[in-house]
Amino acid sequence: MSLLSIETLVSQLPPNTIKTLLLVLVPTAIWYLFIRQDPTEKPVTFEWKVPPEASPEWQGQVKLSSPSIDSHLDLSSSLLPTLSPITPERQFITTWSPTTNTLLSIFPSMSPNEIREAITRAEEAQKGWKETTWAQRRKVLRSLLKWVERDMDGIVQVACRDTGKTMVDAAFGEILTTCEKLRWTIENGEKYLKDEPRGTNLLLAHKKSWVRYEPLGVVAGVVSWNYPFHNLISPIISALMTGNSILLKPSELVLWSSTHYILAIRSCLSECGFDPDVVQGVYTRAESVEALTGDERLGHITFIGSERVGQKVALKAAEVGTPVLLELGGKDPCIILESADLGFFQHTWMRAAFQAAGQNCIGTERFLVHASLYPSVLSLVTPMVKSLRLGTDVGAMVSPALLPRLEELIDEAVKEGAEVIVGGKKVSEEEKEGSWFEPTLIVGVKEDMRIAREELFAPIMLVMSVSSTTEAIKIANGTRYGLGASVFGRNKEECRRCVRELRCGMVCTNDFGVFYLNQSLPFGGTKSSGHGRFAGPEGLRGLCNLKAITEDRFHGIIQTGIPPRLRYPIKDADGAWRFVKGLVGVVYGSWSGVGKAIAGLVW
Repeated sequence: MSLLSIETLVSQLPPNTIKTLLLVLVPTAIWYLFIRQDPTEKPVTFEWKVPPEASPEWQGQVKLSSPSIDSHLDLSSSLLPTLSPITPERQFITTWSPTTNTLLSIFPSMSPNEIREAITRAEEAQKGWKETTWAQRRKVLRSLLKWVERDMDGIVQVACRDTGKTMVDAAFGEILTTCEKLRWTIENGEKYLKDEPRGTNLLLAHKKSWVRYEPLGVVAGVVSWNYPFHNLISPIISALMTGNSILLKPSELVLWSSTHYILAIRSCLSECGFDPDVVQGVYTRAESVEALTGDERLGHITFIGSERVGQKVALKAAEVGTPVLLELGGKDPCIILESADLGFFQHTWMRAAFQAAGQNCIGTERFLVHASLYPSVLSLVTPMVKSLRLGTDVGAMVSPALLPRLEELIDEAVKEGAEVIVGGKKVSEEEKEGSWFEPTLIVGVKEDMRIAREELFAPIMLVMSVSSTTEAIKIANGTRYGLGASVFGRNKEECRRCVRELRCGMVCTNDFGVFYLNQSLPFGGTKSSGHGRFAGPEGLRGLCNLKAITEDRFHGIIQTGIPPRLRYPIKDADGAWRFVKGLVGVVYGSWSGVGKAIAGLVW
């Protein structure tokens, strides 16, 4: 059909028909060109059964009086797992629910030999995984995203059972962040990992240059207990997208939930047609973990946890030259400037302090309030802190072992002049079974107090009065930590001044912690809060060997040769020097000296 006949046909159509066709065809074209998903990336559905212990109705059978990972030593041997040969050398790990101190399960701790065997399996699995296409990797990630959306309730219930956090807190820290990381990696992973052309110069004008982001092989993650789902799956997502296999060692305190999550991810890989050993869990006690962190076959370790343990991991890895990303502790400040909108942000400050019962690496540990607003801030937050309900608004502490230190720090601060307005003590077993600490508000805190300098990781809101922005910045920078920070105020220039002068890895204005919900941003800190970054392009590329490549632009036609005067053995040293000097002059010198430089090249 000719163009003329098409125009004639269109001219004969009623106007409403043309509009209808446009309404249908334009969105269809947009969908086909920009939105349509490659059929090879269609997500699969895989089986994952929510464990019965995750049910809110579950009661459990065995109560632990002082729960720890060694509680099995005081229990009947009949409770030990039967799947593993029990020898005198075999160690175990007890897991329990912090809300009731009820036994969840007892796991065999992997021995050093079992860990080394897992690394060998990961090596073999990675040989096939590194050859997968971007579409195949995205298919796995799309399947995981579909699973998170489908089984969100079960995933959250498992995390809550193992950590004692509330469902809403888990939705923020476990689900939203994971969905966003999956979405961002699916949409942007290939863009930041495919071969990247780089510019060249006059000397190498006949060559092309680029960077190739190659997988490192086998990588590892050693992660903390506060967000058992997201901290576990986050390094797995990055490892899968970069073509690596990964061994994930979770904290013993959340081993129960971690085993269920790892099982789901391995099931996803199998259903997609890949070797599940690309992802493996390393379930072991501290005594054996160096079999992982000290293995020279690892290409990289991501560590999320305490400063003390992070140092041990880094030292062991350094013995075999394995690079380690460290995301350690924090003492994040929130600066409330004189221009801050108190009425609007009071609820934001409450969540900044009490999200996940304060067991949040980017939670706010110090509120630095301008003196003119100090009374108003206290009058706003005091009744809100008093109204917080255990189990509904604020979750449990993951372990009773954390509670005595908190009481010690508070008692010491009170002796030094601080005042506890609300809370300040652990909740007794008679009041509520489990590991709970009262939502706490402390005022009159000074920067030299230990409570103002050490990470608390607890539902404790410290409020400090400052006379100026300069003093606020000084106090904010006054600890050894430098993870995150936040600044609140209507004065944009004053906010930007704080952003500029704060020594930390991340900062946001008029909000808290949102840099983590933007997965295009690198996540990490400075000073004793660690080094290296995960998330964003920087996080993905950190799991790669950055291979610099140059290639002749006209292969086999224009090639680089060594000029006669520079060939070994050099026959005329002065002539060789004049040539090199002339070359520098031609390429980098001023126009006025070009003639002389050319003469050096020729004569």
